[in-house]
This record gives sequence, C-alpha cells and structure tokens, in this order.
Amino acid sequence: MELGLANKVALVAGGSSGLGLSVAEELAKEGAHVAIGARDTDRLAQAEARLKSVARGGRVLATRVDVKDDADVRRWVDDVVAKLGALHVVVTNSGGPPPGAASTFGVDAYRSASDAVLLPPISLALAALPHLKKAGWGRLLFITSETVHRPVARFALSGFARMGIVGFSAALVQELGDAGITVNVLAPGYMRTPPVERTAGNAGDVEAGLRAMGAHIPLKRVGLPEEFAAAAVFLASERASFITGTVQLVDGGASVIG
Repeated sequence: MELGLANKVALVAGGSSGLGLSVAEELAKEGAHVAIGARDTDRLAQAEARLKSVARGGRVLATRVDVKDDADVRRWVDDVVAKLGALHVVVTNSGGPPPGAASTFGVDAYRSASDAVLLPPISLALAALPHLKKAGWGRLLFITSETVHRPVARFALSGFARMGIVGFSAALVQELGDAGITVNVLAPGYMRTPPVERTAGNAGDVEAGLRAMGAHIPLKRVGLPEEFAAAAVFLASERASFITGTVQLVDGGASVIG
C-alpha cells in the first residue's frame, strides 16, 4: 500500500529508542525525511545510524533536545524546517512518571508529572503548528498510554498527565480541521520496549515475565514496537486523511477485558 509519505518531513520526539525509534524507522522506510530528538547523545548517534541504514531516499537528522525546555523545542523545530524545508508530520513522545496510587503523591508530584509528560507535547505541537499550517497538510500524533482509556489505580500520575494530552488534542481537532491537519492520539498497551523488559525481568526471567504480562491480553502476548509503529505511520499517511480526533488503542485487546 502506498502511504504517500515519500519526501514528507517528519519530526519524532523521543526518537532515539523504544516506540519513538520504531515510528521513526517506519517513516524512514516509507521515504520520509526524518528528524529525531532526544537527550542522550550516544543513543541518538546509534539511532541516527540505524535510520540511515533503512532510509529509502529521505534524509535523517538527529538533534539533542530537552523537550521540557520550551525554547529548546522551538529551536529544534525551526532548525529542522530550515534544513529540510518544511514540516508535515509531528510525533510527540515522552517517558512516563513513577507509578503509585493517587493519594500517595503530593501536589509537587503532580506538578512534576505535568512538566515531564503533559507540557512537552503541548510545547512541541505549538512550535510545529505554524509550519504545518504553512505546508497546508499535517499530521499530529500524540503517543500516550492505554491508561487514557482504561485508568489504572497504580498509574495515577500517568493517567492525570496523559488525559490532559487527550483534552488538548481534542481542542486542536476542532481548530485545525479546515487547515488540512489531522490530530490523533495513540494509546499503546504493553509493548516490548526496554522499560517493559526491565519490569518483566524483576523476578529474574524476562521471557517468563513477558509471558505473564501477555497472559492477561486477548492476543496472549505483549506487542512489538514495529506493530505499534505500523499503526502510527498509517495515521501519519495520506491514507488516513479522514481520520482525526481518535484515541487509537494499540493494546492487543487488553482494554476490552478491563
């Protein structure tokens, strides 16, 4: 299926590892120019090399950026546009806050979760919007978590911050429809990323831990990053031109059984 992403310019936050890197890789395979940003320079260099090895005609840029720094985010976006000529696809992505029940945290913890999880996607979207509008075509994808659909008591901070992203995206949907820009939220469940593998290995056996996680999912396994990326890249494509305002679960059906 031709997705119409060749020569589109895509920017992926948190693109040096995990789900962000998988999305960046699939975009590069579709012929897009891909700019990734993250804080760890070593992982950025490794990710850049990996993306260049799979790119199909598009350029690859890797930039150290702190997504919690609004000025740094604006510089990054403007630099990508200056170097690649436009901006069409923006993927926001950040790590999650610590687990815990709602009443175990003080206000400062909620403030920190907002600073780390809620505000960076908003900052990136606001910095990118003028460029997306100028291009006359755009895709905004917010990576969150299945907790936005199925709240989990022990992930109170995550639910609080990521639900804010859902609210922000819904407001953008109504504002940007006539500008040719779609806005969607991706809500992954358990994916085989390094953090999930670390959690699975807490009892000493990663594979056994992953099987235990998957036992509660209808598909009886955790997801693969490339499976998540396939959903993300479709939503970023020309083929998804009438899909906006959705919260797309990528969780193997876990949300159905609660």
